[in-house]
Amino acid sequence: MDTEQQGKNQKIISAEGYVFFSEKDAELAKTERKKADYLESHMDYTRPETILKIYRRTIEERIFKTPVGIGYLKKLQDYLLTEGHFKEDQIPPIPLYQYFDKEVRTQTAPAKRRVVQSPPKPEKKNSVLPVSIMLNIMLVIAILAMFVISFNADQPNVFNYERALQDRYSTWEQQLMEREQTVREKELELHISE
Repeated sequence: MDTEQQGKNQKIISAEGYVFFSEKDAELAKTERKKADYLESHMDYTRPETILKIYRRTIEERIFKTPVGIGYLKKLQDYLLTEGHFKEDQIPPIPLYQYFDKEVRTQTAPAKRRVVQSPPKPEKKNSVLPVSIMLNIMLVIAILAMFVISFNADQPNVFNYERALQDRYSTWEQQLMEREQTVREKELELHISE
């Protein structure tokens, strides 16, 4: 499909007097028109200092990105320059965050040219591996020691509760049998029978 036919089949997306590449950009332009109208309805042109603050803040926060918003910023900039309250160097220029020249787009961005890649860090020669192995061995020994202590403990725990209970009941049973025996002996001595 050639570009001429492709251009005929492509839907033209326009908003606020501009043609946009995508619906999203067109919606952004409409939103910026609403923001500009809102600011304009609340703008007090008798106070140039306030207008300059609003102008600077919209630039700092990048509120306007499309030509619609940039046009509104240009209107504020022209007003501030023509009123004569401020010098030209007191009014910041309007930044455009896009490229217009094809050559610039194919070249690396200025920020990439300024960023210097840091030299690679010298690698540590597996000094972490022996330390890790030693720590793992120590942990295994500690766990085994805890199991041994738990198995040999006199207090009932998860590992020896059955044995501890049997021991306790066997001692009670033995004590009970001894008492029964002494009671029977006493009964015989006293000639008490049931």
